[in-house]
Amino acid sequence: MTDIERNDFGKVAVLMGGFSGEREISLRSGNAVLAALVNAGVDAHGIDVDKHIFNRLQDEKFNHAFIALHGRGGEDGCIQGGLEMIGLPYTGSGVMASSICMDKIMTKKIWLAMGVSTPCFSEIHDNTRFKEVANHLGLPFIVKPSCEGSSLGIAKITSETEFVTACLKAHAFSGELMAEEWVQGSEYTIAVLDDEALPVIQLQTPHDFYDFEAKYKSNDTQYLLPCGLDEMAEVQLQVQALQAFRATGAASWGRVDVMLDDQGKSWFLEVNTVPGMTDHSLVPMAAKHIGVDFQQLVLRILAASRAGHEVA
Repeated sequence: MTDIERNDFGKVAVLMGGFSGEREISLRSGNAVLAALVNAGVDAHGIDVDKHIFNRLQDEKFNHAFIALHGRGGEDGCIQGGLEMIGLPYTGSGVMASSICMDKIMTKKIWLAMGVSTPCFSEIHDNTRFKEVANHLGLPFIVKPSCEGSSLGIAKITSETEFVTACLKAHAFSGELMAEEWVQGSEYTIAVLDDEALPVIQLQTPHDFYDFEAKYKSNDTQYLLPCGLDEMAEVQLQVQALQAFRATGAASWGRVDVMLDDQGKSWFLEVNTVPGMTDHSLVPMAAKHIGVDFQQLVLRILAASRAGHEVA
């Protein structure tokens, strides 16, 4: 990418922070993206998003927005819809896909309709009883907020006491909760860049699962790249990940998380439409493995900015 092409981006707003439970991770992602763009010669400016964001973007005459917001308000179609309304090109998936992927329950319903394998689940309401869920999913199972990322509010359940406690804690993150069948096996993630699957990464942690601590704080989490699968199995998983990604309408870049059970069957968990861009993050790791450094990565994501052609 030439300097002239980089200047063609004009004035770029790197949107970060916001008000979700993932605010601190978003600030780390946003600042890393901002530094890379500035070092590449792009006229980029970091903006901690608040309720005045759209007025500011118009008043300060920005030409593009790089979305580094995680969680509600950033990955759920809200910021995308506002950017559509003011006609500002932005990175990543559009309004509809962002909204779908932020909602794990809706994602699962679409996947089931499209034939994408995903663990069984139950929606949790105020009158939902532990025995009902346990009879449907078996033990153990997982409780998680439907509309949060970074594994916030997720708990492994083996008893009624754990279920009640987990639901109370999860409600602090999101009003809608779900329970999900526990899959015994190995966890993998597949980054998507320019609508193509990057090399598969296997995640290994001594924790029960790849939780918030394992993602952002632990030094004993291992990222296997190459992932340990044979070539045919890895290619098959990449193809399936792209199918799962596209089924939701997601586009440009993102990340798909999947479990392989002890029989080697894939079970897709979720799509992240604005994955982390921190020193622990997986998309930069996969990109680097194919020779795309962090600066090149953010430039390619920015170059694919949506021009406001989707209106939800």
